[in-house]
Amino acid sequence: MFLIRQALPDDLATLLKLAKMVHFLNLPADRDLIVAKIARSRRSFAGQEPNEREREYMFVLEDHESGGVIGTCCLIGRVGWPGWPHVFLQVRRREHWSRDLQQGSTHVTLEFGTEESGFSEVGGLILAPGYRGHRERLGSLLSLIRFHFIGLHPAKFHKRILAELMGPVTPDSQTLLWEYLGRRFINLTYQEADLFCQHSKEFMTSLWPRGELHASILPPDARALIGMVGEETIPAKVLLERQGFVATDHVDPFDGGPYLEAKRDNIPLVKATKKRMLRGFASTGLRTTALISCNSAEHGFRAVRCMCSISATHVRLSKAVAAVLMARVGDRLGVTPLPEHTAGKRTRGRGHA
Repeated sequence: MFLIRQALPDDLATLLKLAKMVHFLNLPADRDLIVAKIARSRRSFAGQEPNEREREYMFVLEDHESGGVIGTCCLIGRVGWPGWPHVFLQVRRREHWSRDLQQGSTHVTLEFGTEESGFSEVGGLILAPGYRGHRERLGSLLSLIRFHFIGLHPAKFHKRILAELMGPVTPDSQTLLWEYLGRRFINLTYQEADLFCQHSKEFMTSLWPRGELHASILPPDARALIGMVGEETIPAKVLLERQGFVATDHVDPFDGGPYLEAKRDNIPLVKATKKRMLRGFASTGLRTTALISCNSAEHGFRAVRCMCSISATHVRLSKAVAAVLMARVGDRLGVTPLPEHTAGKRTRGRGHA
């Protein structure tokens, strides 16, 4: 059985190892930053983080039999506020026409922009290589748990939910888009610039030129990366689109990956999530696949995907599942019934959102 729970200090070494597998802003391969993220996450889960801008929820996926952590994902309560903007490149198509020549062309332009509205973000999804393509669809499980949690606590999250999809990178975690565009204005490597954004956004707003830049000045290989996702990110994109996420005209200024967005209250799994009392245990008649979670002061947030029986007010589970959740009869559990394509179709790859 596979358990999703909140990250703990003892998970640091494994999270650092996972972070080194892929360059990803929401989980940088930096020990001190991960320590800070775990501490912030624990305060957030416990309801002890008064500053909504600091709320972040870090989940880990555990193989319950071995006790090993094999994946992670996160929810960021607020992204972009005054003094700490969300940065992006706005993509436009400009048409030019010559009356005298009777011919024209269409050009893609990029313009640096910022936003400070404080929307929420889903991100940080990494699954250990040995578990990708697993029959239990573990990448899907990691992705879906975030919508389950939002459904349980909608007031903690903005009405707009953003997902950043990582663009294609080279085997050594570089990207031609940054080399031919961003680095012309900011003398940092792709990894250095992305990591420094954890500490400050000022260098981006100060050094990136204002106004539209024509993408035609870039080499074709770099230009082709605008709005593209890496091959291993495609399954994550498909899953997000099934939850109502659509691409915006904004892309990441570092790797060109697209930003997808959805309205919180329109996300199907968020709408489907309810709280039900655990009435008792059953070994037969469990016909519904669902995400089930239990959150207690003693054991924190714990969730599994399992078979259950759901009524208008109650839920029944097997004793084995209840034991993994540390749930007792009478506890109020989070319940999200899963549609067939979510519960029964395998996803592959690691995903980055």
